[in-house]
Amino acid sequence: MSPGAGLRWLDDLGPQKIRPGLSRTRALLASLGSPQASFRTLLVAGTNGKGSTAATAAAVLEATGLRVGLTTSPHLVRVNERVRLPGGRDVSDEGLDSALSLVAAVSGEGPLRPTYFEALVVAACELFRRARVEVAVVEVGIGGRLDATNVLDPEVSVVTNVAADHLETLGPTLEDVAREKAGIFRPGRLALTTERGGTLGVLRAEAARVGATLVEVEPSTEWESATPLVGAHQRENVALGVAAARALVPADDATVRRGVAAIRWPGRLQTVPRPGARPLLVDGAHNPAGAAAVAAYLDAAGLAGRVDLVFGALGDKAVEAMFAPLAERARRVVLVAPDSPRAIPADALAARLGREELRRGASLAAALALLEGAEDDAPILVAGSLVLAGEALALVSRRDA
Repeated sequence: MSPGAGLRWLDDLGPQKIRPGLSRTRALLASLGSPQASFRTLLVAGTNGKGSTAATAAAVLEATGLRVGLTTSPHLVRVNERVRLPGGRDVSDEGLDSALSLVAAVSGEGPLRPTYFEALVVAACELFRRARVEVAVVEVGIGGRLDATNVLDPEVSVVTNVAADHLETLGPTLEDVAREKAGIFRPGRLALTTERGGTLGVLRAEAARVGATLVEVEPSTEWESATPLVGAHQRENVALGVAAARALVPADDATVRRGVAAIRWPGRLQTVPRPGARPLLVDGAHNPAGAAAVAAYLDAAGLAGRVDLVFGALGDKAVEAMFAPLAERARRVVLVAPDSPRAIPADALAARLGREELRRGASLAAALALLEGAEDDAPILVAGSLVLAGEALALVSRRDA
């Protein structure tokens, strides 16, 4: 294929409805000679915090001297973010294009034609083989049991927590969601979780059923002074990521601290300076539990009642429950539609929230402009969607370029 053809092929796959199942991914990997057999795997599922947990585990493993790969989803600004190679660097355009071209060649246009997500999972495995990755930390897309990542053979499996999200696919009940996420547990191997709610019993039962050993990890402040991740909820994610890494390889406290300090995971309560303008506080919270964590951070940081809020969401989310705790802590609110075909238009969002009086921005830049000129330098919170978080980071990046 010509240069750039693999990336164009990925774009042509386009946004698709979720197609649960492992057969396409298994067949494509087999066609490539099973690149996933060339590295050890740590698999991370959960409703919230799985990206932060995966990024923590990868950073700690890297600090031990291993060659580590990390694959996550979705991306915020560029698709390259989804595949990190040893050294913590995002895959290059050329490298990703080459691997995707290979996936396209073996898939064809028939029944093996993958979804966008499946194509990237297979490409990541091929890229990890080429980079001689020793351990891959892999974030599950949605659920676990029928997620494309579950074709891998994890030595350690992680379920961060279970909350209401994607109920139309994984539910209808939280117990159903927990069983789907526990589908990544493996017989005779270790599974870790920080879940402490009503679905913990489901995770325990599923671990016992398949013969996995479930370890319940407690939140910890031990690494709080080292991690760049802020918010009380990150105590759970960082503790879980450290425990998962240590379940794979020994790591003393000094090594862990060095790894934790190197965590790179943008768009999660990330403060973004803007010369000559108010800073942004960008968070990809896109379900009620995530919004509650942001609200708790605002309270703890003394920002409640001081921040202004730009809020936008996708149509399949519980927008009312997400919006309420954030709006309660904001002085002013502007609604906006994230740049996605699944986004709720700002006018429709106002109607759905029963808040017709709220201002709307035609774009994120326009929404931010409506909130300049505050009495102090408190940040503008941008939240409600990972798509919107990515837009905010891209907007600031273009401005600084």
